[in-house]
Amino acid sequence: MSKESLIGADLALIAHGLGEDTHKLSGKTLLISGGAGFLGRYFQGAISYLNKHVLEKPCRVLAVDNYITSSPDNSDFYFVDKKNIFEIWGSVVHPLPVNEKIDFIIHAAGLASPVYYRKYPLETIESAVLGAKNLLELARKNNLEAFLLFSSSEIYGDPNPESVPTPETYHGYVSSVGPRACYDESKRLAETISTIYYEQHGIPTKIVRPFNVYGPGMRATDYRVIPTFTARALQGESIPIHGNGKQTRTFCYITDAIVGFLKVLLSGKPGEAYNIGNDTPEINMLDLAQMFVDAVPGARFTTIDYPETYPGGEPQRRCPNLAKAKAHLGYCPTVSLYRGIERFITWAREDAGFMPAQRQSAREGT
Repeated sequence: MSKESLIGADLALIAHGLGEDTHKLSGKTLLISGGAGFLGRYFQGAISYLNKHVLEKPCRVLAVDNYITSSPDNSDFYFVDKKNIFEIWGSVVHPLPVNEKIDFIIHAAGLASPVYYRKYPLETIESAVLGAKNLLELARKNNLEAFLLFSSSEIYGDPNPESVPTPETYHGYVSSVGPRACYDESKRLAETISTIYYEQHGIPTKIVRPFNVYGPGMRATDYRVIPTFTARALQGESIPIHGNGKQTRTFCYITDAIVGFLKVLLSGKPGEAYNIGNDTPEINMLDLAQMFVDAVPGARFTTIDYPETYPGGEPQRRCPNLAKAKAHLGYCPTVSLYRGIERFITWAREDAGFMPAQRQSAREGT
């Protein structure tokens, strides 16, 4: 399957999963911060698909990004019709000079990879906190239908075993001065700011806490677990497992995640937070690596010490309680981990960043 057909199938699956909620976007304008990131590209692609196949009137998208960890290049989505999608350079650290009417805002700008937020700690804080403040002020100038804040499952820190799977009511076990604090605490403060704007100004804010989303479009240099394991397996290098490999995660394929995010935006209760992810299986890193060994001939793995570039304090377990999203939104992830990894590897085999150096050189004619 080609990259284009695989991502096209993903976009169709997203549209199907949204159902009647989709029509709330008809004829509206949506502003997305972080519009050139992994999630931002899928939001753009999903709206483009809806414009072409579902909506009575097209939804306009203003996709804002400062490209600190992304790129204007959109080669994975080159086939997407951009007729009503406008990519704009801009930094949400400063107020955006937007004069047209906005109906929905998604604040997805941020540095979610531990390697990047360790490299850019102040920028991480500013994009989350100042970004939320500036976009909420923009929301006050519009009769906004919904504001969606991207928080993170990291706001729970390293939860107590009795709080796993972790519900939205768990208040977190987080260090304010630890190596992950710039990300964790800035997301927590952004949630506080959003809640205040709901309570004091009536802005219909909704909060989403994603749990380990992955899928086509992630880069080999993202440094998160699925792209890292995939790149090492395809390049014939040993898959690195930090520590003893007993730390656990659940993983959510991108189509299930985007459906969940848009359901929160369109139908979630204002002032509420929602976990979005997959609640099964909760898998340790040793078993996850074995899935790649089984999927890629010649793949192997080894345990290593945490590198200096990786922030300490890694949570030992991460698994969402999805009861609230299921009850309020009818949210139910459908793509299994096996199937999601299979699709990701299929896509990565066609992406230059995941290719072995000798294949890359051959393709480039060097």
